[in-house]
Amino acid sequence: MLARSADGTKLQYDRTGRGVPVLLVMGLGMTAAGWWRTVPVLAERLQVLTFDNRGVGRSDRPAGPYTLAQMADDAIAVLDAVGADRAHVYGISMGGMIAQHIALRYPHRVRALVLGATTAGGTLAVPPGEATIDFLRRRPSMPAEEGVWSSIPYNYSPRTREHHGDRIGEDVVHRLQFPLDAAGYAAQLAAATQHDVAAEVGRVSAPTLVVHGADDVIVPPENGRLLAGAIPGAHLGLLEDAAHLYTTDAPEADREVLRFLVEHARARQGASGSRRAPARTARAGRA
Repeated sequence: MLARSADGTKLQYDRTGRGVPVLLVMGLGMTAAGWWRTVPVLAERLQVLTFDNRGVGRSDRPAGPYTLAQMADDAIAVLDAVGADRAHVYGISMGGMIAQHIALRYPHRVRALVLGATTAGGTLAVPPGEATIDFLRRRPSMPAEEGVWSSIPYNYSPRTREHHGDRIGEDVVHRLQFPLDAAGYAAQLAAATQHDVAAEVGRVSAPTLVVHGADDVIVPPENGRLLAGAIPGAHLGLLEDAAHLYTTDAPEADREVLRFLVEHARARQGASGSRRAPARTARAGRA
């Protein structure tokens, strides 16, 4: 199915399940196929909307660079296409950055917010190490399969790499369905590197869950702590033995997200009130 953004960009989207809609926003260089573990879980109780961001997969690949505000508008175009006035929004990595822009630009469209493996940027950002930064810069120049396999030490926890290689192999199969487009990746990376809502994120009014892997080397976990602390009433779920792609490292995270979203399925926008509540932290282990 196709949605069309305000600037005419065509966006391929899919929907699964019934009930209150939840819009899933994927991260840098990845397509909606990256949600393959999450969609069946959330679709048990919700209508799940996934789409390919501009620059990747089946969506248009206009010339970059892009902006996160532009990509937030793309996400809203998907909601418009399905006739959803409001939806839960769940973004991971760069998708979590986009989700923050959605919550700030379109607060009336967001029921509840889940921010995974992401950062507010600016003064609330803790950068990765130099080796990780260097890899991210080199990634688009690699052949598709080499790039996917080379990213494994950065995306997955040591425990998963040692004990659950089958899960990683399953992910690789899905990721190679739509090989990385170098120009689209560069255009998205330009948007992500400009992300800074540190001064604004305190205005997020939707009930918010921040999810982060304790072993994340791409977006270090301190980013999740700072983000949750900056959003009034936010909850922090810190996942042990989980890295950047925590949905593979810790599949139980999908169940926690489902519980949170169902709890807030009827939540009214702005119900958190005017007082700032401290971020609540829940630590989850591995199955």
